[in-house]
Amino acid sequence: MDLHERIKENIKNHQDEYIAFLQKIVKEPSTTGNELAAQTLMADRLKEKGLEVDVWIPDYDELIKSKFFNPLRDNYEGSPNVVGILKGTENGRSVILNGHIDVVPAGDEKKWTYDPYSGDVVDGKLYGRGTTDMKGGNIATLIALETIINLGIQLKGDVVYESVIEEETGGAGTLAAIQRGYKADVAIIPEPSEMRIFPKQQGSLWFEVTVTGVSAHGGTRYEGVSALEKGWTVFEEIMNLEEKRNEPLRKDPLYKDNPIPIPINIGQFNGGYFPSAVAEKATIQGRYGVAPGETIEEAKEEFIKMLDDLKHKDDWFENHPATVEWGGIHLPPGGCDLDHPMLNILKEKYIEVENEEPIIAGSTWGTDGGLLTQAGGIPSIVFGPGTTSMAHFTDEYVELDKLFKTAEIIALAIIDWCEISAGSK
Repeated sequence: MDLHERIKENIKNHQDEYIAFLQKIVKEPSTTGNELAAQTLMADRLKEKGLEVDVWIPDYDELIKSKFFNPLRDNYEGSPNVVGILKGTENGRSVILNGHIDVVPAGDEKKWTYDPYSGDVVDGKLYGRGTTDMKGGNIATLIALETIINLGIQLKGDVVYESVIEEETGGAGTLAAIQRGYKADVAIIPEPSEMRIFPKQQGSLWFEVTVTGVSAHGGTRYEGVSALEKGWTVFEEIMNLEEKRNEPLRKDPLYKDNPIPIPINIGQFNGGYFPSAVAEKATIQGRYGVAPGETIEEAKEEFIKMLDDLKHKDDWFENHPATVEWGGIHLPPGGCDLDHPMLNILKEKYIEVENEEPIIAGSTWGTDGGLLTQAGGIPSIVFGPGTTSMAHFTDEYVELDKLFKTAEIIALAIIDWCEISAGSK
């Protein structure tokens, strides 16, 4: 039996065990600040498989030293990172398998068909918050790693398995792992790409724009200046900026089928304090896509210039400029060169397993791959199971057959990348 068949058979023989473990992980509601129980399960599993396991609480004082860190809290007690290492026998090429354990809240649980923390399996789909984003992907890379161990395969290079916290709110977990010294020659992030291969990932920033006006009684509103009306001008210019920034990317083959490769989403537009008063202040909050190859600083500069140019659209902004603050998510874009050898290996293994060419594209959402690439200097590729549209959505699920196929492909890719050492079974 050749190596591929051995990998496929081993995964098949352990499917029920892997499904049960994924259910256990899903049953732990590991929202930000509540990751301990799920991380304990992950650490115990890695220890059982004989890996070198490191469990630690990220250090705020260290994190704050990085330009990539934008803190939402100053204490990570109860939110440990977990890293397991399968040591190579020689100084071969190494790989990081990086995934986040944190999930977004379930929202209104009454809208779910199945309990969001049940892990129910129906028609080949495992349901629950985080199944797609991204506990299913984490289990896929875990299966790949365990399959290599189960088959007694010794590799020349190290495999570093990272289960990190707080990707959904800014990437503190991955940044802490980088600062702790975990590096490799390449990283695979099994975010829900629907088994598409993403060699480029956009970054994202959260912003809040403040617009000022002059208050007046609603009965004589002409004596005031509505911040909401001026805010609408700002809104329109933000949308114009979105079009300007996306026009060149639409010519990129990786984004050719995407109408808005790097969206700017306005999530909140608020203003005023009373129905019968002219609004003297308005705020516009949103999410700003950062293009692959662009730095966070460059993206910010273009946004700030747009705000400064408002005075050419409306004299009001000459003496009452709109201002911006950057809070929350600060994920830089990431990726790898299109001729990177791991990208070619993933393509080959995908074809070997699926008997068809993979879709190579660029992601329209940020991942920890940006931190790995820009803060860690590690080329990163997104490839995972899970349905992108189900991330953060009611009735989130992962298709189990795709999870196991992803594991098969990644196991083959790891072996090819790290290489089998002499003395393996």
